[in-house]
Amino acid sequence: MKKSYVDLHMHSMYSDDGEFTPTKLVDMCHEVGVRIMAIADHNYVKAIDEASQRAKELNMKYIPAIEIDCTYKGINLHVVGYGIDYKKPIFNQLGDKVMEQELKCSAKELELTNALGFELKKEQLDALSLNGVYTGEMFAEALLNDSRYNDHELLKPYREGGARSDNPYVNFYWDYYAQGKPCYTEVKFPSLEETIKIINDNGGVAVLAHPGNNLKGQFEIFDEMVKVGIQGVECFSNYHSKEVNEYFYNKAKELDILYTCGSDFHGKTKPAIVLGENGCFCPQNVEKLLKDYHLI
Repeated sequence: MKKSYVDLHMHSMYSDDGEFTPTKLVDMCHEVGVRIMAIADHNYVKAIDEASQRAKELNMKYIPAIEIDCTYKGINLHVVGYGIDYKKPIFNQLGDKVMEQELKCSAKELELTNALGFELKKEQLDALSLNGVYTGEMFAEALLNDSRYNDHELLKPYREGGARSDNPYVNFYWDYYAQGKPCYTEVKFPSLEETIKIINDNGGVAVLAHPGNNLKGQFEIFDEMVKVGIQGVECFSNYHSKEVNEYFYNKAKELDILYTCGSDFHGKTKPAIVLGENGCFCPQNVEKLLKDYHLI
């Protein structure tokens, strides 16, 4: 797949499910030809100072960003705030509130996971977590690398050649830990309206991430979200089929809002996701749009 020189969605080690340091991510982007980039960590902005400095050294354009978990009409969403004043304490405070809840949820998730027919120990998860939070991807990694479960039926789709083996860790998360799944535990996130206000009040532009993922089967809700205040959509995403990319690209033009391109690269949790790839080639006029919105 042809790579784009724009990638506005990736995660560093400051996301629970990210792998690389901010500097390493910038270097990796530079190596594959990405010239305009943004690290959008989950609910934290800890990567930005380091990453923006490295991008400046390599003559790359860097946009400060954060991916905020929020809800709208009972649907869990991810909204990326671009061009934010990331020095404002509200952003890392968001992350602290989420982490406090996730730490409590992790013990329950271990219990629910073992109810599926496993006997994972807390120590196995602690070996994978930097902060005591256990993600669905970590449960997958622990289980798939536990020799006791080499032939476990539930894990077969995630092993090489299986139907869910392209991104086994994150697919396991989506199948068992996402909203409505057997091991889901609820974290109270801010509303979409609150999230948009936080982003806008701190100089940013609110963009709905990978809508094909979160709005599956109910794309019509996106029009409502724009009325609520969403200013853009990540229409070009690794998670989208060509048809979904085109749907949201046309919708963005119809509604006269920003459209963006993002790989949602994490590292080992999503091995099939490559920096600079976003489901198809991102249009050249995205750069002009970013300038129009004063993001570069």
